[in-house]
Amino acid sequence: MKLRTALCASAAVSSLLMSPALAQDVVATDAATETEGEEIIVTAVARGQNRIESSVSVSTIGSQAITNLAAPSSADLIRQIPGIRSEASGGEGNANIAVRGIPVSTGGARYIQLQEDGLPILEFGDIIFGNADNFLRADRSVARVEAVRGGSASTFASNAPGAVINFISKTGEQEGGAIQGSVGLDFETYRLDFDYGAPLADDLYFHVGGFYRTGEGPRDIGYNGYDGGQIKANITKEFDGGYIRFHAKYLDDRTPTILPQPVRVTGSGGNPDYQAIAGFDPRTASLYSPFLTPAQSLDGNNNPASYDFRDGLSVQSLAFGIESEFDVGGGWTLTNRFRFADNSGSFQSPFPAGADTAQTIANGIGGAGSSIVFASGPNAGQTANASTIGGNGLLANIVVFNVRLNSLDNVTNDFRVNKAFDIGGGTANFTSGFYLSRQTINTDWLWTSHVQTVQGDGQAVLVDIRNAGGNLVTQNGTVGYSASFFGNCCRRNYDVDYSTYAPFASLSLELDRLTIDASIRYDFGDASGTITGSDSGFGTGIGSFDFDRNGTISPAEAQTAILPLGNARPVNYDFDYFSFSLGANYLVTDDLGVFARYSQGGRHTADRSLFSPAVSAVDGSLPGGDQGVVATVDQLELGLKYQANGLSLFATGFFAKTAETNVELAPLELFDTEYEAYGIELEGAYRTGPFTLSAGATWTDAEIVDALAANTIGNTPRRQADLVYQATAQYDADMFTIGANVVGTTESFTQDNNDLVLPAFAQVNAFLAFRPIERIEVGLNAQNLFNATGFTEAEEGSIPANGIVRARSIAGRTVLASVRFDF
Repeated sequence: MKLRTALCASAAVSSLLMSPALAQDVVATDAATETEGEEIIVTAVARGQNRIESSVSVSTIGSQAITNLAAPSSADLIRQIPGIRSEASGGEGNANIAVRGIPVSTGGARYIQLQEDGLPILEFGDIIFGNADNFLRADRSVARVEAVRGGSASTFASNAPGAVINFISKTGEQEGGAIQGSVGLDFETYRLDFDYGAPLADDLYFHVGGFYRTGEGPRDIGYNGYDGGQIKANITKEFDGGYIRFHAKYLDDRTPTILPQPVRVTGSGGNPDYQAIAGFDPRTASLYSPFLTPAQSLDGNNNPASYDFRDGLSVQSLAFGIESEFDVGGGWTLTNRFRFADNSGSFQSPFPAGADTAQTIANGIGGAGSSIVFASGPNAGQTANASTIGGNGLLANIVVFNVRLNSLDNVTNDFRVNKAFDIGGGTANFTSGFYLSRQTINTDWLWTSHVQTVQGDGQAVLVDIRNAGGNLVTQNGTVGYSASFFGNCCRRNYDVDYSTYAPFASLSLELDRLTIDASIRYDFGDASGTITGSDSGFGTGIGSFDFDRNGTISPAEAQTAILPLGNARPVNYDFDYFSFSLGANYLVTDDLGVFARYSQGGRHTADRSLFSPAVSAVDGSLPGGDQGVVATVDQLELGLKYQANGLSLFATGFFAKTAETNVELAPLELFDTEYEAYGIELEGAYRTGPFTLSAGATWTDAEIVDALAANTIGNTPRRQADLVYQATAQYDADMFTIGANVVGTTESFTQDNNDLVLPAFAQVNAFLAFRPIERIEVGLNAQNLFNATGFTEAEEGSIPANGIVRARSIAGRTVLASVRFDF
């Protein structure tokens, strides 16, 4: 019996339609089985469908593929999805994620919603310094990842017109688990993973899993920068006509966050040659170091405090949720998902405001004839030779992005009612529901400015500058207790709550081989709270503070950023936008389907619009209306899907038009930008005997069609490559599995001016698993096997006169060995 017929005929399947976590236990989780067309897709659709019948572009990563790839971060794992451009070069968080030519105009995942078990991790994927992937870890508790691009993502999730990527947990309906120990062979990491699930009775089952990891990590930072883990658990009780599930997660993790770093670039903007600076390999080096002493600053209440910015990205999340489904009779099913997450942490990372020869940097701070003194490290107190310092004669002006994530608490509830019924000659499925969330954004920006050497291997040290008269103009390597190198901007506090409400409805009709579906969503809500800052008209925010208590104000102490707490501005506005999607799929044969879809969706830009004219400085309203805080995306998709005899092929042509409002800081003004992109997304897989091959590629032609900077109109948006691709080949035998994976991109431009190019690169990963006896597996996993350099972003739009560009590369080769015991 064809799956489509079975879905229509069986009322029992209705329990799957709105429950991703339950569905995963009855569908295949290995990528190889996807070619058989048996997979039920449950993310961002009205009802469960197999891939060939759905009128959306959807991909999955099964649990075995997750294990084989051993991706260092969730963003690295997401790179395996066609159409997704994931800049996973910053570590285990803070990734920039885009889809199908929709621009990376901010950090994070502006147009994509990252979910766990059907609910968002954070309401907004690009909270400044609080990206959603910061709180997402992929471990053995994940059964599968589903990704819907375009299509119904606009109407089945808020703030997600580009895509929904859903990490679906194991639930333990079938007994089993594993414990795995891993160790880095050429880098320092030690990790323990475990999971176990089992029935407790015929109608009661549970699953628990997690990890703990510690070590220096893939870059030579000189200290234990990675430390922490998570544990997830759920328990499910089934009953006649439904189920109820309780689930919880505790995450406490600390990792370095790699920002753009100094790189030497020669040649021309169109044909650049990126080179490592002597002693500073962009694949393995970092501006982190054990010799960077704690940064002092005034905290969010203007009290003195000390922060160890080697802590990097520290995140804590304690989440609890309830998921339930009830058959209330008459073919009606009620589903509700609720989750509360107590999220907090900090973001601390050194960002180079500039890098140059040591004497040039010293003269820029202390005037002509300045000298350099080591302020930390083994040579502290000694005068440095400017021409040889650090082995390359360079210094960097550093702004430490010290942001306290006081609260990113999130409470979310998604209620749905569903009914399937017969109509003349076919079936129909109706879904309606109401979504609500409350997202808190309470952060303090406590940036400070320093000077340090440009050294790898965890050897970077702070330096002091003496002017020509021999007087110190810095203090223990600190230039200013503020963002001195950025004009003393950006001393800020956000304390805002965002409420989002969204009624939605969908109707799908299945008429023989034709399926038609339509869905609508109306998002509305409000923002309330206060913002305070040392810029944007709040006041200068610069004063003096005697940090060393010596009774004298040093030049650095005279540049102390102070929050003007008495000048807090209100945030008090309402917003709304409407989304819809209309699609159709036609089965030409049982193995071949064609589909078309048009969608329009929106995105509330939330904290990205604060500290700008979009929000009134007087009463916190929106003087320009919703336009300043809502971005829109229109999309058209045409595609075909084929699955038969171990072969699957999916092709989607797409067009996307994005309109958004951004903020220009100097001078402070709002500007509207419109982008257009069209292209084709290809995905395929083939299995013959023990061999499996899967691959994907996305070709995109994107253009800026309207912008404040007239000279960028007609240009390609920054970091948008013509082609991104990925492929995995795998061979399975009884005693071993061996495979290789490649992820690559053609060249792109660093910025919208389209001068400086980011070179093309390909990263090859490989894996080997050996099973000498039953239930024991020994594995090797290599990331970036050929030690490629691949730059994902750069701050400069052109090569500067000194030839030093701030850019961020993927990490170099790492090899991980593991032993797993299955039970």
